[in-house]
Amino acid sequence: MKVLIVCSKNSGKVAPFITEQAESLRKSGIEVEYFTIVGKGIEGYLKNYKLLQQAIKNIHPDIIHAHYGLSGLLANLQRRIPVVTTYHGSDINEPKVYPFSRLCMILSKKNIFVIDTLKSRPLSPFGYFLQKEKDKENTFIGGDLRKAVIPCGVDINLFKPMEKEEARTFLGLDGNKKYILFAGAFDNQVKNSGLALQSVSLLNDNDITLLELKGYSRQQVVELMNVVDVVLMTSFSEGSPQFIKEALGCNCPIVSVPVGDVPHVIEKVKGCYLTTYEPHDVAEKISMALEFGKRTKGRERLMEMKLDIDSVAERIVELYDSL
Repeated sequence: MKVLIVCSKNSGKVAPFITEQAESLRKSGIEVEYFTIVGKGIEGYLKNYKLLQQAIKNIHPDIIHAHYGLSGLLANLQRRIPVVTTYHGSDINEPKVYPFSRLCMILSKKNIFVIDTLKSRPLSPFGYFLQKEKDKENTFIGGDLRKAVIPCGVDINLFKPMEKEEARTFLGLDGNKKYILFAGAFDNQVKNSGLALQSVSLLNDNDITLLELKGYSRQQVVELMNVVDVVLMTSFSEGSPQFIKEALGCNCPIVSVPVGDVPHVIEKVKGCYLTTYEPHDVAEKISMALEFGKRTKGRERLMEMKLDIDSVAERIVELYDSL
């Protein structure tokens, strides 16, 4: 089976969770090719249509797998090759983007959501009241059988525990300080760095440093998650954040607001704490995580939930086969 991955490359590269998923599909026997989009907004995406048509003609894919709603909408402008679209959160949560994602849901043969609450949005303004032509699964076009919940998996061979002191020395970090790794760049408004910075300042401890997750390679992110004392997420919105699952893979203590599927993913993991958006509560939960003072059993939780990248690949291949 040959699958064409359609996704954005506006940041200069394809998002790691997409490339890692594609690689896991290759290991499962799927032949994978890429078509990357450069251009922003609906107009920018539409300018790639002729290039996509040429890529389809050259590659002859059996299935197109698009990531994010606008990519899926572009892929669905052709109707010969069945399209599977994965929605990662921002394409559903942002009001300006959601109408295009909703149209993509109607057109796509299969829709994958990384979290169940994203799946609950209706495929059409009329919900399920209008009976359409039945598809091969004996359900109405727009029915639930066209939807699946499959979070992105974690490469547990990459995100794994390692010796803390050795990694700190390699990264040039002070062995006597306490480090908190923030879940993104400080200038990313969705990540809500203001709350994180305010909360850390309330701790009034000069030995605590909040690190910005920006400009690091994947290997360096693994090393950071192994050397920091806590990872922190204060985002306004998320789907199924890889940052949290990757931290679990490294057995790193976590403090997070109840965003996306985080409450479910970290539940029952000692050393992981949910907080409100109130700065004093965030500061208190950070203190609790620091006092925990050891690594968690987050990796066991990942495997229990089958959120390793190989288990997720099996589910995606099953979905491809259903087409």
